[in-house]
Amino acid sequence: MLCYIHVPFCSRKCAYCAFVSQVPAAGDVQTYVDALLQEIAIQGDLLGRRTIATLYLGGGTPSLLPARVVEAILTRLRRAFRFSDDAEITLEANPESVTAHHLHDLVSLGVNRVSIGLQALDDDSLRLLGRRHSARQGQAAVHNARLAGVQNLSLDLIWGRPGQRVKTWLDELRQVVALRPEHLSCYSLTVEPGTPLEARCLARELELPGEEEQGKMFVYGSEYLESHGYLHYEISNFARLGFQSRHNTGYWEGRDYLGLGPSAVSTLGGRRWANPDSLADWAEAVRAGTLGQDGETLTLEQRLTELVMLRLRTSRGLNLRGYRRLAGISFMQQHAAKIQALSKRELIRIHGGYLRLSREGWLVADAILSNLTADG
Repeated sequence: MLCYIHVPFCSRKCAYCAFVSQVPAAGDVQTYVDALLQEIAIQGDLLGRRTIATLYLGGGTPSLLPARVVEAILTRLRRAFRFSDDAEITLEANPESVTAHHLHDLVSLGVNRVSIGLQALDDDSLRLLGRRHSARQGQAAVHNARLAGVQNLSLDLIWGRPGQRVKTWLDELRQVVALRPEHLSCYSLTVEPGTPLEARCLARELELPGEEEQGKMFVYGSEYLESHGYLHYEISNFARLGFQSRHNTGYWEGRDYLGLGPSAVSTLGGRRWANPDSLADWAEAVRAGTLGQDGETLTLEQRLTELVMLRLRTSRGLNLRGYRRLAGISFMQQHAAKIQALSKRELIRIHGGYLRLSREGWLVADAILSNLTADG
């Protein structure tokens, strides 16, 4: 089983962020910790001490939590569940909240993978994104992680930023590769509704790079990272051999996962539920014992749609035999005309029993996936 814990606190909301997060008010952290420990105990009783293969503390900014709080969370988890001997335990961190001492304490507690949200390596872009750290602080955070003994380090970057061009993106990737992380997540900037970034774009204060320029950033950036030993194993993710995110790979493979904390989603045994978004509503639902009561059992159609949408985001692709076992019908026969059209345009590849998107296909993945999972 995979386990995700959502930490909803940030020191400031970033201009592009649509995740459930907030600047904590007095008492919020204690409310969160008390409810989280109770939720862990409840789920442990309900699920019968299942084994956790991967744990991911995401947010928000989990690195804002003191080490003693992380210790309390891990202690309660180990009491309620079993951990596999080689469990991957990831914690997300922002550069301004990372010190070597703090990370050393977290590593000593069992955290063995750290994901640092650099997002950019120039100060103008960081200010535009509403980040609190500077480029220098970002590089210092990487150094601090290594001093603390972190041997599995992931860095997040955002490309397609206003004013960015192919050359500046490749220059940034050169700087990042020089930091020698084991893993990189490179996300295209999405203008989310209701964010300050959207307001500035609508007011024409900012303009994203054009479609052609963004396409070149994706293709040339991917080629550059692969030439430096990073396997492009999912649309937005790159890793040195053996350092693919086991947690995220579990999502893409459709494994069971338990979500804890406000807004966290769980899918266990074909049943899915989502926790309330707000801290107060979630904490009250924990106290009342009502979490998960509004869950739904996924239909075969929902499971098949998710299988296609998740697997085709990965370099391995969709296992055609596995699809047939679940669906009772051949994917190739079911979508013969669409697959023929995509193949003719060299947007898909079929090899060794797997159907996968080409790099050009990944560029327009959303449109392809929507088309393949649409009725008819």
